[in-house]
Amino acid sequence: MKKRSNSYKMPLKRKILMTVCFLYIIFFSSFIFLFYGPINSFKEFWITSAMTTMNHQFLAKWLYSDSYIQKVLMKNSIIEVNEVSDPNQIRFKKYTSTIYKNEYEKEILNHKANELYKLINISGKGYQGFLVAIYDPSRVSIATTAYLGVRGESILTVSKREGAIIAMNAGGFYDPDWNSNGALPHGTVISNGKVVSDYDDARMGGGFIGFTTENKLILGNMSKEKALETGYRDAIEFGPYLIVNGKRSFIKGNGGWGIAPRTAIGQRQDGIVLFLVINGRLASSIGADMVDLCDVMENYGAYNAANLDGGSSSELVINNSIINTPVAGGSDGLRDMSTFWIVK
Repeated sequence: MKKRSNSYKMPLKRKILMTVCFLYIIFFSSFIFLFYGPINSFKEFWITSAMTTMNHQFLAKWLYSDSYIQKVLMKNSIIEVNEVSDPNQIRFKKYTSTIYKNEYEKEILNHKANELYKLINISGKGYQGFLVAIYDPSRVSIATTAYLGVRGESILTVSKREGAIIAMNAGGFYDPDWNSNGALPHGTVISNGKVVSDYDDARMGGGFIGFTTENKLILGNMSKEKALETGYRDAIEFGPYLIVNGKRSFIKGNGGWGIAPRTAIGQRQDGIVLFLVINGRLASSIGADMVDLCDVMENYGAYNAANLDGGSSSELVINNSIINTPVAGGSDGLRDMSTFWIVK
């Protein structure tokens, strides 16, 4: 006689059901632990990153009360230096010495005699990006979409039309119907000494960031009239300021802007201009916060530096090729925008 087996084989459907339930319990428990558990750093990262975007604030508001969101934002903020850049502190000079203060200065100053720019790979804790040192500030200017008030254009389109060697996104933009077509730049835009855009319904704060007719980067909160009087030839309004007159902004927590792709601009006392673009929302580069931007700009000797529009707007083009890894999506991975810093 055959012995009866005491082993019990679970039906396949029940195995699948139990596996799904087990995974659901793990996912739900992890969700509760991350978003409502004791790790405040994760919650602060999530809230500040979401609240500094125009279209993704719901990611924070669905999970937390308005009062809690405000509490987190108060713990993570930036207090800018309350000064206007002093143009007399920018003194253009060429270097002949081969003795450098540090590794960062060596990267900037060790270049070929007639080189217009130098591309430098940078990296830090959780981020990777690119710094461009531009040795002739007179070549830096603002370019805009050809359809201001109607729609934006991609950075490649503008770069090719303007004959730019280097192009980087500049200020933010607002769309009344929230279709993100880059039609209306934030605040006032000055190009070649003239106001080319000044939409009252597209202001979000921040001061002027731009170059004077003397090719000096000046940061300052002022009226449009004062800006023209100051001698801006090319400028936008955005922020926050990172460094003014060599003084670093006071940053609480992550600065309140979360961790994301970032773009910034700066100028050293010797006149060299710095373009900075940091990748984000990638496995290899989560992104940077305001502290990271200050650190990079300070390391490379920026005397004045400011944050520019980031997130899916962060884009860098050299010789009509995309250098960074934009996260805008779409067929070409680029976002239609309104203003750009270019180097001709």
